[in-house]
Amino acid sequence: MTTVDRGLLSPADLRRPAVRTGWTVTRVVVVALVALAGAGPLYWTARSAVSATPQLLRDPLALWPIPTQWHNLADAWELLEIDRYLLNTVVLVGGSWLTQLIVATTAGYALSALRPWFGRAFYAAILATLFVPGTVSMVALYLTVLDVPGLGVDLTRTPLAVWLPAGAHAFNILIAKQFFDAIPRELFEAAQVDGAGPLTVFRRIVLPLSKPLVAVISLLTIMTAWKDFLWPLIVVTDPTRQPLAVALPRLANSADQALLLAGMFIAVVPPLLIFVIFQRHIVRGIAFTGLKG
Repeated sequence: MTTVDRGLLSPADLRRPAVRTGWTVTRVVVVALVALAGAGPLYWTARSAVSATPQLLRDPLALWPIPTQWHNLADAWELLEIDRYLLNTVVLVGGSWLTQLIVATTAGYALSALRPWFGRAFYAAILATLFVPGTVSMVALYLTVLDVPGLGVDLTRTPLAVWLPAGAHAFNILIAKQFFDAIPRELFEAAQVDGAGPLTVFRRIVLPLSKPLVAVISLLTIMTAWKDFLWPLIVVTDPTRQPLAVALPRLANSADQALLLAGMFIAVVPPLLIFVIFQRHIVRGIAFTGLKG
C-alpha cells in the first residue's frame, strides 16, 4: 500500500509549466516577505545605530548611512553607561533563568513521575493561573515582595524581587510535565528496582534526557526576562541597578537619538546571538515538547 503525499497542488498540477512557475514564484515571495518582516527591524536598528542624528531625521529609510559613524557604539557604551545596564540585565536574566529552570523541571518531574496525592489539584491550580493576566496580580505580588509573609523582609530594590517571582511561570511547568510524561515509566521503575531514590532518578536519568526541554525553557525565559519592562521598573527603583529595558526608555528623554539607537542595537545583540548559537537545540526542543506558536 503506497502513501500519497497530500498538498495544496497535486502532482498532475505541478507538471504543468504555468502552475509550477506560479507556485515557485508564490513561495519565493512568501519567504521573502517573512524574511523582510523578521530581519527588516533588525537591519533598520543596525543602520540607525551607526547613523548621525540629523541624517536619521532627514532620511530615516536610507539603506545605509554615509558616512558611517561606527563610533556611535563606543560612545553609547561609555556616555550612556550601557555596560552597567547590560551587566544589570545579565544578572537579572541569569537569576530568572536559573529560578525558572529549577522550578519548572522539579515541579514537572514531581507531577509527572512522583504523582503525589494532591498532584491533580495542584496541577489544576497551576493551569488556572494561565487564565489570569499578569497585570491583575501585580499589586498582590508587589505587596508580597514588599513584606514577605512570615519573614517580614523587604525584597524590593534587590535582584530577588525579580528572580523569585520569575519562578512562578505556569507555562514552563506545563511543558516540563508534558515532556516528562513522554519518558517511558519503565526507566523509572528499573532505576527504583536498582535502589535509586527520586533525587537520583531525577539527576542521573531525567536531566540527561531533558536537554531539549532545557533549551526551550531557557529560550522562553531569557527572551521574556530580557525584554521585561514593567516589573523591573516597579521593584528596581535604583537607576544604577536597572536593566536595559528600563534604562533605555528613561534615557530617551535626554540622550542623543543616534546614541540611543546604538544602545538599543547593543541590547538586541546578546539574545540574538544566543538563538543563533543554540538554534539547533532550541528547534529540536520545540519539536520534542510540541510547543506551538
